[in-house]
Formats: sequence, structure tokens, C-alpha cells
Amino acid sequence: MTNSLWHGQLRDGLAAMGLSLAEDRQEKLLAFLGLLNKWNRAYNLTAVRDEREMVSRQLLDSLSILPWVTTEHLLDVGAGGGLPGIPLAIALPEKRFTLLDTNGKKTRFLNQCVLELGLKNVEVIHGRAEDCSPAEPFVQISSRAFTALENLVNWCGDLLANEGEFLAMKGQFPDDEVAALPAGWQVKSSHSLDVPGADGERHLLVVARAANSR
Repeated sequence: MTNSLWHGQLRDGLAAMGLSLAEDRQEKLLAFLGLLNKWNRAYNLTAVRDEREMVSRQLLDSLSILPWVTTEHLLDVGAGGGLPGIPLAIALPEKRFTLLDTNGKKTRFLNQCVLELGLKNVEVIHGRAEDCSPAEPFVQISSRAFTALENLVNWCGDLLANEGEFLAMKGQFPDDEVAALPAGWQVKSSHSLDVPGADGERHLLVVARAANSR
């Protein structure tokens, strides 16, 4: 019952969002959702418990930022249960994704997803952003309900290329967080996200270094 419900919700949701994904990618998204639902009972990966809301609040919400993912290698910080990193990696198999989280249980789950779903374009790192030292900085760094914008740029700014940008997923537009951004950072653009089946507002804030600070 759940699988047929999810399948219909995903198909209809993608159509409403104007996204076209091959059937095998849709099946892999649903397989990921099954893993998330199963592991969530023991690992507390997400607050979403109602199976009727999972496609919308986890898969479609994550995929809502697809049009803004332009880099060949994206870092997802505070990856948690793999949102948005895993759905994006399934939808964009030609791109690379690094998922970073400090919680050992969550990174064990992410590694299991990589193994079971055969995600050859995903790397999982257990650790803090401040301790991460990539071979080269990232052009894009995503975050979903991770931390305030001020913390995001302070903790992860060193991981971002000079011309790079943060893709920060938020609920209501965070006026207070924008006002608290440190000098040298700015909201380059903001976008209202329409997620089928999801209650409440959703926003994507694209945050970058101010032009005169690069």
C-alpha cells in the first residue's frame, strides 16, 4: 500500500513541479525513502513520521532546488538523513555529491544508502565542517534546516570557493538571519519553492560573498 501510494505521489509531484525523471531514478528515490523510513524508527533521522507526508516533505522538498544545482561537485553540510543530498544525487547521477555530518548514526545510515542504492557519485564524511579539508573548495554548498545563516557562513565559509554560493533551504523567509549575516556576505537571490503536498512556506536563499570582499 505504502509503495503504491508513494509511487503515485512522486509521479504526480514531479509532474506538478515540471521535473522529468526516468523511471529507474524514481524507483531509486522510493527505495531511499523506504530505507529512511525503516532506519528512522531506531536512528531518529527525521521528524516526519507520517508515511503520507514523506514523499512531499522529503523527496519533493529536496528536489525543489534541482534547477539551482549547477556545480559538478556539491557539498551538503549537516546532511542528516540525506536530505537534500541523496535525492539530488539520484536525480543527477552525472554530478558528484559529498555529504558531511557530525552524527555517527546518521553517517552510518548514509553509508548504508550509498551501498544499497549503488550511489557511486556520493561520498560520506563523518566530521565537522571546520575540520574538513577538501582538495579544492566547493562552488556550491547546500544545507537544509541545518543552522542559522550566520553559522553557516562562519563554519563553512572556508570550504566555499571565492565565487561560490550557499544553497540554504529554509521554511519562512528568515529576515532575522539575513539581517545577522556577517559583513562580507550577502543574499544573492531568494526563491519561493512550491512543493506539492507540503504545508507552509519554503524558500531557497542563495548566499555568496559580497562583490567587494572577494
